[in-house]
Amino acid sequence: MINYRPVVRFMGLLLMLIGILMFSGLPISFYLKSQDWQALLYSGLLCIGVGIPLWFNRLGKNDSIGKREGYLIVAFGWLTMVTFGTLPYLFSGVTKDFTDAFFETVSGMTTTGASIFTDIEALPYGILYWRSLTQWIGGMGVIVLTVAIFPLLGIGGIELFVAEAPGPTSDKIHPRIRETAKRLWYIYVSLTAVLTVILYFAGMTPYDAINHALTTMATGGFSTKNASMAHFDVPAIQYPIILFMFLAGVNYTVLYYSLMGKFKKVWRSDEFKAYLLVVGVLGIIVTLSVHHATDLSWEKSFRDSLFQIISLITTTGYVSAD
Repeated sequence: MINYRPVVRFMGLLLMLIGILMFSGLPISFYLKSQDWQALLYSGLLCIGVGIPLWFNRLGKNDSIGKREGYLIVAFGWLTMVTFGTLPYLFSGVTKDFTDAFFETVSGMTTTGASIFTDIEALPYGILYWRSLTQWIGGMGVIVLTVAIFPLLGIGGIELFVAEAPGPTSDKIHPRIRETAKRLWYIYVSLTAVLTVILYFAGMTPYDAINHALTTMATGGFSTKNASMAHFDVPAIQYPIILFMFLAGVNYTVLYYSLMGKFKKVWRSDEFKAYLLVVGVLGIIVTLSVHHATDLSWEKSFRDSLFQIISLITTTGYVSAD
């Protein structure tokens, strides 16, 4: 029999986290003098206001999370996140249609990258940031984040982790599931921060650097520009994006071992070697084809080819050339 009490409590936790993440856009709206700060504020307050009473619902001694509760939490968790994630779009007035707002939020949190907006640059700064943040949240999975932050309800974290992220298993990085979730998020956050700094020094504004770092590491591809990455047609910006799109497509267990200096374990990964081989071979073939068919230089042919190949293979969806 399914125990619904921990499921309800977890929905409250998710809503509070989503509300706090919405608040993270307020400094951007204030600094850039965008008028959408009220939409982010009211959305965050509503999420937290609904989440608090759900979270503080008291649990009984036998209210543990089993497999049934774990899968139910993930299913309802995603539905809850995407439903409440529509609020900034609706409150700001960028769309008054719930279906459009729901589509954009689902596209963001599943890192699909399809959009209902035709003029991206006309959107308010805070809403564009929230749009990018939805992809970043979905890139790793907020369920994994909650497992990392909270020893939720004492037990049952493994059920949530398995239901949410079937890729890395609990014994690949660390035998304790909470530690595994923490380390996955450490890597994710660190790479996002590093890319933000690189893009800023390469010539992007701080705002554009933050947004593109979020959506690059999420392999989602939302951009702040109508022309996507073709707007930033300079090697100093596009090569870091190429590198970090590639890294974002690598199994995070492999990334963890590489950061720990365990390169022998990295090279033992047939998955990583196949990934590297496919990108390398396709990069050579397409570069030769593009250079032969156009009057582009070798560097430009190589950069455009490699960018599109990695963007497609990782499903990021950025575009840097016609």
